[in-house]
Amino acid sequence: MQEKENNIVVENLCRNFRDFIAVDDISFDVKKGEIFGFLGANGAGKTTTIRMLCGLLKPTSGYAEIMGYNVLTQGKEIRKHIGYMSQKFSLYEDLTVIENMELFGIIYGMDKKILRRRILNIISRLKMRDFAHRKVVHLPLGQRQKLAFSTAILHAPQVVFLDEPTSGVDPLVRREFWNMIYEVALENVTILVTTHYMDEAEYCNRLCIMSNGKIKIIGNPTQLKKDTHSDTMDMVFQKVVNNKI
Repeated sequence: MQEKENNIVVENLCRNFRDFIAVDDISFDVKKGEIFGFLGANGAGKTTTIRMLCGLLKPTSGYAEIMGYNVLTQGKEIRKHIGYMSQKFSLYEDLTVIENMELFGIIYGMDKKILRRRILNIISRLKMRDFAHRKVVHLPLGQRQKLAFSTAILHAPQVVFLDEPTSGVDPLVRREFWNMIYEVALENVTILVTTHYMDEAEYCNRLCIMSNGKIKIIGNPTQLKKDTHSDTMDMVFQKVVNNKI
């Protein structure tokens, strides 16, 4: 397949649940190595969008492709190239740290030698040697979230979807988590992350603010503050969702 600049392309994407419009005619694209953020309150349409792009939910209408593969018709191929960390904790709490990674490595169809090497690398990077054989349920929330992210990128995907990955963890752990995101993006991996934290919005290369299923504005956080005459992302958000720009 011919290499493309954009790893994610979305055109006029919609998703209805009977009479409720969850995602309303949205369009955007995301480049290789770009950290693209979805900022919005609960119910804005962020999670529904990610679920469609991962092939977990069919669009009502519109078009989307990941790595050149059509979301509607090539879901199996898409899942080979993406990593996904859901809003709810996505690891098996009754398995150990190593057992979780081994299980996901098998699911991803990874070579055993490569899998073992990556598991050792992750344990070292997360400083979890003392916890490697401990059941995940006994880990602090911050460590569990970082482990879940590391497991999502275990098979070296080219696109990673993170659905509110730092929800409920303290600011220090959130900063450490974002350092991990930066490291992955530097390897030319596309990251699409949803959040409702205003400080996290500042970490994205580009940001999309959603409200009531619609994209209200897209741009670099610094430029968005300048364009809306705002000092903070919270001010930008309030002006955008309240139609005061």
